This record gives sequence, structure tokens and C-alpha cells, in this order.
Amino acid sequence: MQNDFSYDSSYWTNNETYGVEDGLGGLTEKQTKLASYWNTPFEKLCLGMKVKNVTKWIEVHYEAISLFDVIAHGNFTPTAAGRNAWKSLIDDSILQQYCDKEGFNLDYVHPDRYMKIRIGLVGNNENECVSPDSYIGFGISEAYGYVTRTSSCGNACRFDPIKVIAAFGFVLIK
Repeated sequence: MQNDFSYDSSYWTNNETYGVEDGLGGLTEKQTKLASYWNTPFEKLCLGMKVKNVTKWIEVHYEAISLFDVIAHGNFTPTAAGRNAWKSLIDDSILQQYCDKEGFNLDYVHPDRYMKIRIGLVGNNENECVSPDSYIGFGISEAYGYVTRTSSCGNACRFDPIKVIAAFGFVLIK
């Protein structure tokens, strides 16, 4: 899968389209970014993840003047879909039992590691959100020890157990 929309991709922070012709053919596995990203108000996000030809969807209620307005500044903005909704996007997904912080621009940086997610939910094995080790989300960049990973979409847990599930993601507004 392509990783053109990892956390550090400029597509999250600019007003440039990407693969417009691919976005006009309905829901396909072709990456695209349309002008609606910066010029369309919305009340809900419809988030989908496709793994092994199975696509599952959740609705996230959030009102904004555009996705660009919520994401491009890089500040954390909370949402409230809940752990069960996020886990329902991917069969056999894993999230550690604590933290459950969700929203836009989740950004955790420590001297030896980092985890950054544009839209998603993080979990932790410790009863705090300072150093999460698992996530489900869109626009991901992370490093842990010698392992660096970027992904446009998916689920991962760094340990206990280690698991990585790549997905093709759909971010639609309503």
C-alpha cells in the first residue's frame, strides 16, 4: 500500500489536490485528495478502513468549516466516537486497555520514540496517555527504537503483542 498520506505528508497541511481523476470514480483503492478538503464545511466524518477486501465504517460527529481547518494547524482536537467504534473498523484489531485518547493530530514525542496520527485513537498498557503504544488511525508516522514506520492508515501495537495491520482508508465528510 502507498503511504502518501502519512502524518508528515504535506497533503495534510496544504491546499493542493492529489489524484483528482481517481477521486471522481467512486470508492476505489486509488489515493486522492479533492478540493473539498479545504473548502467544504461538515458535521460528520465517515471513516472507512479496508483490510482483506472487507470495508468497515464509523461515523464521527464533529462540526468544522473544513478538514483542512481542523488538521493543518497540527493542534490536538478531541473527538468522541469511542474505543469500540474505532476497533470495529478492523477485524482482530488490537488496542492496549488504557488511554483511549482520540481526535485529530495526536502527537507524542519522547527522546527515544514518537507516534503521530492525523485522525485516530491511541491506547496504552499503562494507565496514562503520556507514552501510548497502540493506535488505530489515519495519517501515521512513528518510531520506536530502531523501527520507523509510516502508514496512511491502519492499526498497530508496539508490544504485548506486537501487531501491525495495514488498511486502505477512506475519509469522507457529511
